[in-house]
Amino acid sequence: MRYLSLFLTAVMLSLATACDSGDKYVNISGFTQGVDFNVKFNTKALKISPEKAVHCVDSILKCIDTTLSGFNPGSLISRYNRGEKIEPNWLLKDIYSRAKEMYVYTDYTVDVASAPLFDLWGFGFTGETKVAPRDEEVSELMTVCGLNNFSGNLSQATPGQKLNFNAIAQGYSCDLIAGFLYSIGATDMLVDIGEIYVDGKNPSGKDWKIAIDSPIDGNNEPGKYVQGYWHSDGKAHGIVTSGNYRHFFIDGGKKYSHTIDPRTGYPVQHNLLSATVIADDSCTADAISTACMVLGLEESKKFLVEKGLEGLLIYDENGEFRTWSTPGFKVSY
Repeated sequence: MRYLSLFLTAVMLSLATACDSGDKYVNISGFTQGVDFNVKFNTKALKISPEKAVHCVDSILKCIDTTLSGFNPGSLISRYNRGEKIEPNWLLKDIYSRAKEMYVYTDYTVDVASAPLFDLWGFGFTGETKVAPRDEEVSELMTVCGLNNFSGNLSQATPGQKLNFNAIAQGYSCDLIAGFLYSIGATDMLVDIGEIYVDGKNPSGKDWKIAIDSPIDGNNEPGKYVQGYWHSDGKAHGIVTSGNYRHFFIDGGKKYSHTIDPRTGYPVQHNLLSATVIADDSCTADAISTACMVLGLEESKKFLVEKGLEGLLIYDENGEFRTWSTPGFKVSY
């Protein structure tokens, strides 16, 4: 999970010829949701032109921004969180439905209606804080926010309630783009919008290879410090990494991470540094990786095994990085 912010600002289109098959791949890149994005797909069975595909990808990303971005003051979610009456579109309704599913699936650790808590700790849409809030402030919010208190009214928020889809929005965005690509005939693809979705083969005719960042505090440049590489199996997968090494603050010598446990109202305090999860879709992988960061090392191990999911956990042990992975997680170092 990363921060959802401003819309697509630039798009670059290029064509690459696969080394062995002669198939041509489209490469679309630009900036969206606060990150560089990259979309690659095979044009062999494409039903529309690459230029039309670029236009459609741009339109999807702009729809996401004008619906879900809390950093866009004119978006539906921003207006909703200000208490305005809105007409929820299909996108807002759909992601809210997915969010409720993930809330239950993750044992209530991923809660999109805990937005006021993220704002209070400075990890929401109201700016960064440098000091921890008072316990009384946390307790007060716990009585009104969260999906257990949420009315379910997407037309107008109840006073004191807000929504924040950051825990699943980028994974959900990957799934939307992938769904569009399937609809126009693409099968071999990589969709990277901070989180990742892959299917089929890369332009070299090989399985996709995805870098897993090393969870060094302040490592804000994806791919700069790599812990290892995940190798796909030619099938469709969402792969998402969540961690506490990019967004945090220190107050009184204590580190407060952006991972808030919605069950307690406080940032987590444990030795799990990052969680990389593989699922059938990116939205689920996004939610589960966030859930792992809430649960901590031992509970995450149990969770992944019980749910039959593949994942890699990186944790601190006496000041050194250690890793644990499920048997089916294909990683190289």
